[in-house]
Amino acid sequence: MKLNVLMLSLFLSVAQPVGAAELTEHQQLAREIFAELIEIDTTDSQGDNTAAAKAVQRRLLAAGFPPEDVQVIVPAERKGNLVARLRSPAPSAKPVLLLAHLDVVEADPADWSIAPFEFLERGGYFYGRGTSDDKAMAAIWTANMIAMKQQGYQPKRDIIMALTADEEGGNANGVVYLLENHRELVDAAFVLNEGGGGMMRDGEHLANAVQAAEKVYQSYQLEVTNPGGHSSVPRADNAINTLASALLKIAAFEFPVELNEVTRAYFRQGAAMLPPEQERLMLGLLETPPDPQSLAFLSAVPAYNARMRTTCVATQLSAGHAENALPQRAQATVNCRILPGVDPATVEKTLNEVVADSTVSITPIAEPKPSPPSALTEEVMAPIAEITEQMWPGVVVIPTMSTGATDGLYFRNVGIPVYGVSGLFGDLDDVRAHGRDERISVASFYDGLEFLDLLVRSYSSQ
Repeated sequence: MKLNVLMLSLFLSVAQPVGAAELTEHQQLAREIFAELIEIDTTDSQGDNTAAAKAVQRRLLAAGFPPEDVQVIVPAERKGNLVARLRSPAPSAKPVLLLAHLDVVEADPADWSIAPFEFLERGGYFYGRGTSDDKAMAAIWTANMIAMKQQGYQPKRDIIMALTADEEGGNANGVVYLLENHRELVDAAFVLNEGGGGMMRDGEHLANAVQAAEKVYQSYQLEVTNPGGHSSVPRADNAINTLASALLKIAAFEFPVELNEVTRAYFRQGAAMLPPEQERLMLGLLETPPDPQSLAFLSAVPAYNARMRTTCVATQLSAGHAENALPQRAQATVNCRILPGVDPATVEKTLNEVVADSTVSITPIAEPKPSPPSALTEEVMAPIAEITEQMWPGVVVIPTMSTGATDGLYFRNVGIPVYGVSGLFGDLDDVRAHGRDERISVASFYDGLEFLDLLVRSYSSQ
């Protein structure tokens, strides 16, 4: 009998996914929701965000949420958004809003070693498009909302969850639509969103980042035109050469270092993660004026450099119409990420001054969407620090500014602060969001589930 039990135990340990037997009911639910969302294609080209929103809606209704508190709002075909609310019996403060986007960037199966829209657990990771950006948060918010409802949790403020479309691009951005047409459904004291998260290296938890600001996305088209002619009779004013010269000038130019409350905190608190000499160099940036050695060291590290200053980089080129003709037109796209608080008009002016060539036109491709940083208040930051220390002793909490963009900017621009925080730790040297074989650590997913559950209960119990 003992032998049979032992053999059965060994069989089960092989037959089941790693850790499956040890999952709690809460973890199992989160995993099931995560798998369901990953296997719904929500790309802009052919995916269906509405199908994903309705899948979550079914789960919330089955858990006992009343229909009026679980709405799927569809502004355009395949672009549905879900808004759900766990109500407080006697709210003493404005709601907290849990935000995640259901849409994902394109994924060509030919580029992947696995099927991008099939959920796979292998080697301690969950694989699939959207695992790290941003369906893990969508699944976690949903599982935690269901757990709170089933446990009879009575928050002191309403908890809203919004799972939206077209954060990654498209013509029906869900956050914009909700703010413009259903502001009462998503009005909140503050928003918890993507953009932050934990940082690991070689399995060691280093820091838990809180995104409180983001740079402004602004692209410019550079264009040079001239009459052209036959390639056998070259001209001095070759459009390609002129454009190339302009791009080299921009590449060699550095915008000035400008720090704000968030980036000062990022460098001050992030210094503790570094070896002593690098810590000294990072803290030297905060001196007045900044230490020249510090500037040289940090400017050479792209991730640091991008948080110190506005950056502009060439990303696309197009020129010429035939191999045996002089180009009549040469165009380039220069993508800038502008520090919050910096007027985009001054960046355009600077580019014109750097290029210093009237034959090169520089035109904004679209209107910029600046957003103000969110204040690092004690109400928001203290629970993050406390729970981080509880779960990962010694890990520092670092405010950060995203060098990219999120839907948080739309809330910030209507006066609602946004904080990117997840407790989902990822390897600094293996970032796969938007890339091939996207994945997230299984352990990190379940840690994030616990962290965000504790965090939302902390915010909603006061």
